Amino acid sequence: MTLVLTVLEATVALERAADLRAAFRNAAGQAPPGLVRSHLIAAAAEPTHWRIETLWTSREALDAMRQTGTPAGVLMFRAAGAEPTLGVFNVVATIDGQAA
Repeated sequence: MTLVLTVLEATVALERAADLRAAFRNAAGQAPPGLVRSHLIAAAAEPTHWRIETLWTSREALDAMRQTGTPAGVLMFRAAGAEPTLGVFNVVATIDGQAA
């Protein structure tokens, strides 16, 4: 099976960034089947540009999660007053480094 990466992106007002962080933290421990890991990322050069990048075990796992209703990541951005866009990518190669 091919790993799949989803990227949700949105502009979040500076005063709502704490809402996004809190929503992401609150989702910890509620990972759906097939979720490998997820990162909340803020752009270094543009503090209002945010991403949630999530790695899935397969497209089937992603599709199964999406069939259960509005994805958690979308709800996280909406909790911060933003509507994200979605990108879906197939992982074609990986380089593993030392654990941080």
